[in-house]
Parts: sequence; C-alpha cells; structure tokens
Amino acid sequence: MGGAYLALGDSYTIGEGVAAHERWPVRLAALLRDAGKPVADPHIIARSGWTTDELSAAIDAEEAAGTLAPPYALVSLGIGVNDQYRGRGLEAYAPAFRMLLARALAFAGGDATRVLVASIPDWGSTPYARAAGRDAQQVAREVDAFNAVAEAICAQAGVRFVDVTTPGRAPAFADALVDDGLHPSAIAYADWAARIADAMTK
Repeated sequence: MGGAYLALGDSYTIGEGVAAHERWPVRLAALLRDAGKPVADPHIIARSGWTTDELSAAIDAEEAAGTLAPPYALVSLGIGVNDQYRGRGLEAYAPAFRMLLARALAFAGGDATRVLVASIPDWGSTPYARAAGRDAQQVAREVDAFNAVAEAICAQAGVRFVDVTTPGRAPAFADALVDDGLHPSAIAYADWAARIADAMTK
C-alpha cells in the first residue's frame, strides 16, 4: 500500500480545535510511513457539523471541480455523529452510510483492503453535552447503535472498522478534549491514529 490518501468525514476527521499536523488522518499517514508504507498526507474532505448527506454533497462538489484523483491507496471514512446529534434515526443513517462506503470503495479502486472506517466517538459525557443538558446514557446507547449499523455494513463489504469509541470512554481520555469541551485533543487523536495504524498493518 502506498500513494495518495483520501480522508472523508466530519469534525473528528478535520480535527476541530487541533493543529493540522495533529489531526488523526495526518498522524496516521506519518505512522504508516514509519512502518514502511509510503502513504502521502491526506486530501481531507471534512467539516465540523457535517452529516452523511452534507459529506456526500461535498464529495459531489469536489468531483465536479476535478480535485479528486482516484484510485487512492487509502481511503478513510468517519461519519454519523451529526446524524445522531440531530436526532436522525438508524433507518435514515444506514442507507446513507452504505452509499458513502460504496463511494469510498470506488475511490479505492474497489479494493476493500484500502478502506477503513473509524467508529463514532461517545460525546455524551463531555462538558459540552452536560452543559447542553444531554442524557449521557441515551447518547451512549444511540452512538453504540449507529456504530453497530456501520460495523455490520463494513463487515458485509470486507472493510476494516476500527473502534475508537471504547478506548475514548476510558478514564485516561475523559479530559483529553480541546477548549470547546467536546472534541478530542491531540493526545486523543494520537491514540486514534496508533490504533488505526495497528489495524492497518496487521
């Protein structure tokens, strides 16, 4: 595996609140290069607040502008937290995620080994969620349900699904957040990248 890398997602992929070199896709590319896999820094299509349909529209816009150059050696996808946050149900998320995964696979030349999906983090116990009066247990249940759907779809497609949700719930990362009290810090993203790199190199 070597060459161009396309990262698709939302605020977690763009690294809201951290420096560009601290985003997990950028760290992942560096770790893979350290492991002897010549992966370029990612072309990122992601923005804070994006849902599945907004990411899809952004991909459409980049395709129309001619800024994409498939096939990519690596494509990552992490999307769905804003669908959950806005109260959209699994019946809407499942087909939207399936479509985005199909697009990711197409960008990877149909090679499932070149695609990975990162799970949705559990944001329900963050200071932001508490200040907003969100029920942490309800958020956790909904995040788990969204992740279960995405993982099942990935399994059907033969795509790696990497769990960053469970380690993110550990006490060691309870306060590993940026100033907004919601998004992971550079320390947390470094852990994500290490876990994803490990999954990619096995």
